[in-house]
Amino acid sequence: MPKHQEIRLHGHLDDTIEYFAMAASRDAYSRYFFETDSDNLRFFSPGNEFILGTEQISHRGNGGSFCEYMFGVDQPLSDLAKTDVRNRLILYGTFYKSSDGSTLDFTPKTDGLSSFEQVFFEGNATVNYFFFMTGSVSGKLQEQQENIARLLGKTLKRSAHVGLGDDTELIDEIYSMLGHRSSLYLIKLINKKHKQYHDVFKDLYDEYKTIPDYEYEKLQELANELEIDRYQQERIRIDVMYKHPDNQRIVDEYKNILIECNLKGSINQMENARLTRLKTLSVRNKIPAALFYTLDKMLKHDKLVDLDEQDYLAETRQVLEGIFFTEAQIDASINSEDMSLLLHAKRQASENRDHTFEHILLETGKACDEKIHEGADLSLLEHFSYIITYFDRYDNTSSVINQLAFMENVHFGEEQIRSLLGNKKAFDELNGKLWKSLFFKQVLENKYLGQFGRKKIVCLQKGLALIEDGRLTITALVDQLLVLEKQERLYAILLGHVKERIRNFYSKYNTRVEQEALLVEVADELYNKGLYTGDIPLAQFYNVVVNIKKEAIYLHNLLPKIVAERDASLREDFLDNSGLDRFYVEELEREYFELNDLDMENLYLIRKGYAD
Repeated sequence: MPKHQEIRLHGHLDDTIEYFAMAASRDAYSRYFFETDSDNLRFFSPGNEFILGTEQISHRGNGGSFCEYMFGVDQPLSDLAKTDVRNRLILYGTFYKSSDGSTLDFTPKTDGLSSFEQVFFEGNATVNYFFFMTGSVSGKLQEQQENIARLLGKTLKRSAHVGLGDDTELIDEIYSMLGHRSSLYLIKLINKKHKQYHDVFKDLYDEYKTIPDYEYEKLQELANELEIDRYQQERIRIDVMYKHPDNQRIVDEYKNILIECNLKGSINQMENARLTRLKTLSVRNKIPAALFYTLDKMLKHDKLVDLDEQDYLAETRQVLEGIFFTEAQIDASINSEDMSLLLHAKRQASENRDHTFEHILLETGKACDEKIHEGADLSLLEHFSYIITYFDRYDNTSSVINQLAFMENVHFGEEQIRSLLGNKKAFDELNGKLWKSLFFKQVLENKYLGQFGRKKIVCLQKGLALIEDGRLTITALVDQLLVLEKQERLYAILLGHVKERIRNFYSKYNTRVEQEALLVEVADELYNKGLYTGDIPLAQFYNVVVNIKKEAIYLHNLLPKIVAERDASLREDFLDNSGLDRFYVEELEREYFELNDLDMENLYLIRKGYAD
């Protein structure tokens, strides 16, 4: 590295603009590089000058300006796509040939002027640099500028030393790229008012993240006092928020995915899931949504999206894709809210018989295996195993509860109760409302849930809660369910035998006397066949008789009208209010259509409400 000397000049143009001017060369102490009059401060070298006036800067010769990119400032895609590019570099007389910023056009028109307002508006709101040089570059101005771009462009765009420091490392970094006969002239401008606002906001944000209203009011008073316009306030705030380490990792990952999608011109479901997951993590980490809106606007996120997927599948992708963010040092661990969302998605996929859910899960498992095989952190497997464990609990619980609800003669013993209690505890740890919404709400709303299925499910739900409260034993709940199981079995036996007896022997069974006679005969028949030896509960017998009457009304009066008039709403009204089990009524309808030699397709249309 060539040894060099430095001369620094520091001053204040007014109560807004502070400047540092630096000359670096092997013999800087013997050089004279500035002069001043009442209105202007001029910095110069052969063929170059830079003038600080009272309201503006002017320049001619080679060189240009650079500053740290503020988050949200328009950047060429070529700069955005390079994760190590930190700074904005403008070379005088140089323009982009292409919209993506990949090709430059150098011209000899390098002189110009800008107001201080323009400097801090188009560049960084707080700190901007201007430079020119001698040596190391020669020829016409456009040739000098092209050589500067090749010589210093990469360094100036990537330097981590641009900012509010003393610039010693910055000058060392730049001068190391120059020949030993070269001279570097660097002028640094600081907007003191913007810097004051920046520093106050940064302290507040670092302390609170979500700044209290009373502190924010003080900040607004400061902005008014310093006469900082709203746009510059917003730029400074967004930039500070972005640079917070917790925010930057997530936002950069979001930006990188968007850039990749922009370069290829499309976005797929997996990429969209990752973007949405990052936004979810941002809410969890209290990261301002403005950071994402800015990127979406710059990179035209919405114009890339052409997706058609169920919401619950998209949400599943979002959470599952999120577990891979650990590779970018982003904490995307699955919390209770995520797990609840996944469980509801699994429930919905099961209800829709949607195998895409299982396919997404399988893809994720394979991706975890591949990444771990390639050396990824084992935490990936831990996150995935956590999800699978809850899914296994869901499958086990759902299977047991659905068997109890929809199958007859299902024995429900202490083993099943203990298993459900263990699973309930695990689900309650996620969310106290999850147990009911996952396993009971949909079952109880299911139109095919029969009268005894409903009784058993309600009994189970209440019983488990009572056991947890210490007001019921597991054995007592098993006994309650066994009673309902016996009632269900007796109802089926009674229904079959009472219908058979009415069909063969009784044309009327409306009066209490007729019904009592019918009860005696049925009881004797069941006893003789060994089907039931105890006293038949009167309430259950009369319930069977009432339901047979409803069945007769439906078959002889309502169903012919429903078929003739294609009145699906009349059918639904009967099913909703009769109390008869839907499965049973559908079997009666099938027998009716077969007996009367009717087209079964019409029955299917009635059941679907003529939706087609």
